[in-house]
Amino acid sequence: MGNFATSQQIRGFIFLVFGLGFFGAFFYAAVISKLMAPSHNPVISAIQRDRYYCFLVPLSLPILVVAVYFHWLNMKLFKHA
Repeated sequence: MGNFATSQQIRGFIFLVFGLGFFGAFFYAAVISKLMAPSHNPVISAIQRDRYYCFLVPLSLPILVVAVYFHWLNMKLFKHA
């Protein structure tokens, strides 16, 4: 194999870069844009006025907890069946 990266390592690196990019964009839209001064750019101004993404993640957390619990419960039932 040598010093060359495998295709799985390259694919993993690409996923990591895209994940960090999407996290950065979401964090900007949800938090940072609200703390900045009003902008004259129509796209940034629309992001600053938006309230959907500020509440999306906090309100999704209870549903995520329930989904993870049901997944764990189903795995336990399957394992001991």
